[in-house]
Amino acid sequence: MRTSRIERRTAETDIQLEVNLDGTGRGDVATGVGFFDHMLQLLAKHGALDLSVKVDGDLEVDQHHTVEDTGICLGQAVREALGDKAGIRRYGHFTLPMEEVLATTAIDLGGRACFVFQADFTSPKIGQFDSELVYDFWQAFSANALCNLHIQVHYGRNSHHVAEGIFKATARALRMAADRDERMTGVPSTKGTL
Repeated sequence: MRTSRIERRTAETDIQLEVNLDGTGRGDVATGVGFFDHMLQLLAKHGALDLSVKVDGDLEVDQHHTVEDTGICLGQAVREALGDKAGIRRYGHFTLPMEEVLATTAIDLGGRACFVFQADFTSPKIGQFDSELVYDFWQAFSANALCNLHIQVHYGRNSHHVAEGIFKATARALRMAADRDERMTGVPSTKGTL
C-alpha cells in the first residue's frame, strides 16, 4: 500500500494528515472550515484515495494558514507515498462538467513543480470560505508534491460549482497519474529517475 503520514506543527497550524493512494475514497476530514472539508471529501472520493486530515489552525485570524498548510501537507504526503514512482502512469488529465461549469486539470508527477491556474470566481466568498484560497491550496500542493499542475475552468457562473469542479477534476487527474501502469516496468522517464 502506498501510504504516508505527515505531521506539521507551526505557530499557525497543527496538522496530522494521512493518505493511502490505493484506498477506496474514504475521507475523515476536520479542518474547522466547513466548505474546505467538503472539498477534501470530494477529493478523497473522486481520487479513490483514503484521506485523513485533522487541523487545528488559527481561524481567529482567517482561513488562509489552515488551507495553505493543508495543501503543503497533502503535497508532501502524495510525493512520499509515490516512492520512486516506478510503474505509475505519471500523467493524468480530466475534463469534468459540474452543472454549468466545465473544468479541466492536467498533471505530471514528474518531480518538478509548475502551477498554472486559470479560473474566475464570480464571488469573493463561498459561504464563509474565501474563494481565492482554492488557488492557494493547489499552488501549495503542486510545490510540495513536485508536480506540474494545470487547472483551467473554461466557463461557469456559480463559485461553489467552480470550486467543486476544480477539486473533482484534479482528484480524477491525480488518480489517473498515480495509478499503476501494467505495461510500465520502471520509472516512466527516459532519464531513469523522477
